[in-house]
Amino acid sequence: MPLLNGIDATRELAIASPRTRVVLLTRFADSLYVMGALRAGVRGYVLKTEAVADLCRAIREVAAGRIYLSPGVSAAVVDRCLSPATEEVDPLTRRERQVLQLVAEGRTTKEIGVLLGVSAKTAESHRTALMAKLDLHDTASVVRYAIRHGLVQP
Repeated sequence: MPLLNGIDATRELAIASPRTRVVLLTRFADSLYVMGALRAGVRGYVLKTEAVADLCRAIREVAAGRIYLSPGVSAAVVDRCLSPATEEVDPLTRRERQVLQLVAEGRTTKEIGVLLGVSAKTAESHRTALMAKLDLHDTASVVRYAIRHGLVQP
């Protein structure tokens, strides 16, 4: 998805249409990504590796007002909820996440500026800010972070 990943698209949809229920079809089974999606408003979370019947069930469950998690992620989510570890908070703004995604997709600062409707200097400022917040020091680290957090696919 250009400019947005599934989590950010869900956030935007929640603002534009609060009554819309979202089922996310993804390949990311990491509990951190699943929790982020749920916090963003996803009501159904289905792994692409699951059967088509799983997606159909998710749609029925979410349409009925319930939450659905693929069997492949439900145990990881429960374990994460029960663990004593502190909850991770996303330090980035929506714009910084967009810039992070575009950097990880290989876009230049100039291209990012054009895509986001800002100057190259503003795009560079967002890039610098996100790298400082995440304590990343080079583009390769930005790409690794984006892959680990499901913003881009390798």
